[in-house]
This record gives sequence, C-alpha cells and structure tokens, in this order.
Amino acid sequence: MSRNASVTRKTKETDITATLELDGTGNSNIDTGIGFFDHMLEGFSRHGFFDLILEVEGDLQVDGHHTVEDTGIVIGSVIKKALGDKAGIRRYGSCILPMDETLVLCAVDLCGRPYLNFDCNFTVDRVGELDTELVREFFYAISYSVGMNLHIKLLDGSNNHHIIEAMFKAFAKALDMAVEKDPRIQDVLSTKGSL
Repeated sequence: MSRNASVTRKTKETDITATLELDGTGNSNIDTGIGFFDHMLEGFSRHGFFDLILEVEGDLQVDGHHTVEDTGIVIGSVIKKALGDKAGIRRYGSCILPMDETLVLCAVDLCGRPYLNFDCNFTVDRVGELDTELVREFFYAISYSVGMNLHIKLLDGSNNHHIIEAMFKAFAKALDMAVEKDPRIQDVLSTKGSL
C-alpha cells in the first residue's frame, strides 16, 4: 500500500505545494528560491529515500523567514498525512551522522506530541542565501506539524555548511527508520493504542 500525500498551503506570504512518497527511491524536484535550502532538501529526500516534489513561492524580497518556516509546516503536514494512522511503523528512529569534521545526532519519536530540542550555535549568519537561524525554525515547524519529538544535537564540528547538511541528512535517516514498517507491529507501537 502506497504511503503518499500532497499538501498545498497558501497565505499572503507563501504559496507552497508538496507531494511526498514515504516509500520512494530518493527522487526530488525542489524549488524554494533559496539555493542552499534546495540543496539541503534534496539531501533529505535522497538520504531518507523519500520522493519529494516541492514548489515554493515566498516573499523573498522581505527575507527567507516565511519561506523556510512555511516550508517546514508544509513538509511536516505532508509527512503526517502520508503516515495516516501510523499502524505498523517503528515509531522511533535515530542517527549519528558524520560529515568530515562534523558529527550530528538526530532522534525522532512519531508519538503525536510535538517537541523540538535543538542544540547548536552557528558561527556565521548565512550559508549561501540561507540564514542559519532559520535552520532551527524549519525543524521546529516540522516537529509541530507532524506531532513528533525531534532532537538534533551538534556533537562536534566547525564548518557551518557541514553542520547544516549533516543535520538534514541525519534527520532523513532517523525519519526513514521511524516510518519503516515492522511486520511484528500489528497496530501501533503504544500501550495507549494510538499515536
């Protein structure tokens, strides 16, 4: 059974459409108007084996904040929609990902309760055209839109490009693990009976 979904969200600040296949091959077609952000989302798609089509029109003449935050909201919404009732999924996923001098930890719990623990201080204001302070905003928006516990921690590293890229890839690997079906799980992995 295919686990895919599409979500469109339009405001006075952004117009975003995302289509996601959880059980994909890592193909993507992404255009946010922010080149480095596109690169990070392409990495998320590839390393999580998610097929992602993402079209974003945002008020970049103001700055990148609305574009990045609202993209997080839409990606979170499409993940939640594609997951459905979460029957049979592993629920938890984690990854410690190295990238050159950088080491990033990411852990996910698709519990239905939003929470972000983001432990990183960037040393530059921008990487490419992406404001580094928006990286946290993106993951915050995803965690609340999906309803997931999301922990991202920089364990080591100095190059801000590597740090951000490692975060997106670690998140992809952790989420891929969490959404994976486990034949031993007949309903949902919770004593409550729902997630």
